[in-house]
Amino acid sequence: MSMLAIKYGAINLGQGFPSFDGPEFVKEAAIQAIRDGKNQYARGFGIPDLNIAIAERFKKDTGLVVDPDKEVTVTTGCTEAIGATILGLINPGDEVILFAPFYDSYNATLSMAGATIKTITLRPPDFAVPIEELKSTISKNTRAILINTPHNPTGKMFTREELNSIASLCIENDVLVLTDEVYHKLTFDMEHISIASLPGMFERTVTMNSLGKTFSLTGWKIGWAIAPPHLTWGLRQAHTFITFSTSHPFQCGAAVALRAPDSYFIELKRDYMVKRAILMEGSKAIGFKVFPSSGTFFVLVDHTPFGFENDVAFCEYLIKEVGVAAIPSSVFYLNPEEGKNLVRFTFCKDEETLRAAVERMKEKLRK
Repeated sequence: MSMLAIKYGAINLGQGFPSFDGPEFVKEAAIQAIRDGKNQYARGFGIPDLNIAIAERFKKDTGLVVDPDKEVTVTTGCTEAIGATILGLINPGDEVILFAPFYDSYNATLSMAGATIKTITLRPPDFAVPIEELKSTISKNTRAILINTPHNPTGKMFTREELNSIASLCIENDVLVLTDEVYHKLTFDMEHISIASLPGMFERTVTMNSLGKTFSLTGWKIGWAIAPPHLTWGLRQAHTFITFSTSHPFQCGAAVALRAPDSYFIELKRDYMVKRAILMEGSKAIGFKVFPSSGTFFVLVDHTPFGFENDVAFCEYLIKEVGVAAIPSSVFYLNPEEGKNLVRFTFCKDEETLRAAVERMKEKLRK
């Protein structure tokens, strides 16, 4: 869809990359590191200062104390953290449970690992976790449950009740949790909870995160995985042969970023709440059925009031005839039929761009 957006000059509210740059103090730290000669291979699992900064931030956010050298692994973005974790800890034939819709990297990497993928669908309007279905899906072959909170593409945040239920099932059945928390600072209606912080869960959880979403530096590709030593050992074996090490000067910048004052995160949330309101209120005025977005920088809408056969047909029309790009949500499901009524917009754009996109749709979309 991004290629079509470029071809037709559409405003791209599809792919989740900001239209604005990251903070100057973080960029300057990376520039200074380059000038200081930090340009060779970094330590494979992360430069010491960044591992310490990640551990400090994790303690501040969750209350958990982790060992920077034994329990923190720096990766080339969260996508590599996902890949290294899955390839390092999942064996051929292991069952892994996903909640659909899901980030497409999960399915791809699990397929590379030879896993047996089971999906549980989160359904609108609230995308609640069907705990009884999860309970019946877990078997003696279940190795892990992969969760993403805040959740791409729905904007859902897993509630404390849902996470407690998942945790109890994992402890009862000796199942791991692999949790992708890259949007943990983009939360609007409730506080983010890391499942690793729940009783009995740190020992069976890999928490994956990254710099890009929180600091609008997606091109730096700085991510990490936090896990107890016995799980860290496995994911580091894979990491060593995927990327070996991650950009040295950008790690230096990331260490500075993670020590940003609380005011940075407060302002970030405030700015994104304004952007969210522009897109959600505009989408309702246009005629979409808009689902709540409690976190991330995505909004999921039902396009069916406009009479198109499916999400792909609607998104192609939206780009070619209206001049706005969205993502067809069927790509986030193993069964595309489950997502054919939904499309995803992103609001990680400047306010002028969001308003321009809304105006284009108001002017040209007809029921």
